[in-house]
Amino acid sequence: MTWVPGAEGSPYGVHNLPYGVFRHGDRPTQARIGVRIGDLLLDLDGAEAAGLVLAGGALRAPTLNPFLALGRAQWSTVRTRITELVTDPAHRAAVEPLLLPLAEVELVLPFEVGDYVDFYSSEQHASNVGRIFRPDDEPLLPNWKHLPIGYHGRGGTVVVSGTPVIRPSGQRATPDGPVFGPSTRLDIEAEVGFVVGTPSELGSPVPVDRFADHVFGIVLVNDWSARDLQAWEYRPLGPFLAKSFATSVAPWVVPLDALADAWLPAPDQDLPVLPYLRDVPHLGLDLRLEVDWNGTVVSRPPFAGMYWTPAQQLAHLTVNGAAVRTGDLYASGTVSGPTRAETGSFLELTWGGTEPVRLADGVERTFLEDGDTVTITATAPGPDGVTVGLGEVRGTIAPARAPHR
Repeated sequence: MTWVPGAEGSPYGVHNLPYGVFRHGDRPTQARIGVRIGDLLLDLDGAEAAGLVLAGGALRAPTLNPFLALGRAQWSTVRTRITELVTDPAHRAAVEPLLLPLAEVELVLPFEVGDYVDFYSSEQHASNVGRIFRPDDEPLLPNWKHLPIGYHGRGGTVVVSGTPVIRPSGQRATPDGPVFGPSTRLDIEAEVGFVVGTPSELGSPVPVDRFADHVFGIVLVNDWSARDLQAWEYRPLGPFLAKSFATSVAPWVVPLDALADAWLPAPDQDLPVLPYLRDVPHLGLDLRLEVDWNGTVVSRPPFAGMYWTPAQQLAHLTVNGAAVRTGDLYASGTVSGPTRAETGSFLELTWGGTEPVRLADGVERTFLEDGDTVTITATAPGPDGVTVGLGEVRGTIAPARAPHR
């Protein structure tokens, strides 16, 4: 039970406590760390300044990175202390002045992104894309069930939810050869991201059973994709300009500690994996995503069906000796289920643009038009039947900008 008004029964109750970074009118230029409870934000900068919670000054930083670097023991200690502050009425007089209505704050990018890696871990998504892009070939390439496929993206174009997404320009194929111009097949990818806290040593792989020692929590991701640019450029080296222009993330980082009740057996892997990828137990997360397009819910992708697990992804990411650093972000890849209404991209939802979707206002869409807004939300099961909210990641498409000549 919590004494915080309106928080009891909320998806953002004391069982959740996601972290974010905000600005407020009392100090409009200063970014501060906070933790959400209900529809309020607890100012952790003020709490540490007052001695209510101690983290060696890490909670007084303008990003989560110094706190993420402290490691799991300190994360758990701070979480326990915050829980005490918002449940014990003895702390109410000291804590209540530090609670700010969410409507009064500006949420900013919660952590400074280091490296960004995007995986391709949904069998349904990979199969659908294979059928659309390579209709005369096998949907899955021969290596897909032997290793988590991924690519390195651009950390510098990861933006917080609400940031406008400028339509990218680039080359696309036509029957008369390549042309340059704004993408005409702009798409989304509904994903889940994993935020690295504790770094690893260069040259030392992270085993599958050390996932929770390095990953602090999760964040919702929309990896915007220009499908016409992608189809022209992705062979032989894979995604490049079709992906690098913008990746949106939710403003809330949900700690792994808040997801203890969301783990469940991951789908069986029908081909044996190499020893470094054998995670026992083989667990995924029961996350339920929802994709809203201009006010119409068009799909509900289920994360529980992902073929490769977060622990396997981290193990593969580092098995060659690559190090992870505090603030690194790796994403699951598009989350798609077995039905059209569970797909996490509009490429799949409209089957390559051949089957338009009718929205609630009567307008039909295949890919994104300027002014369109996409909002991705998600929940997870929590303790005693409560729900854990993962926030939302939202973006509105702005027109392309003409290149300088």
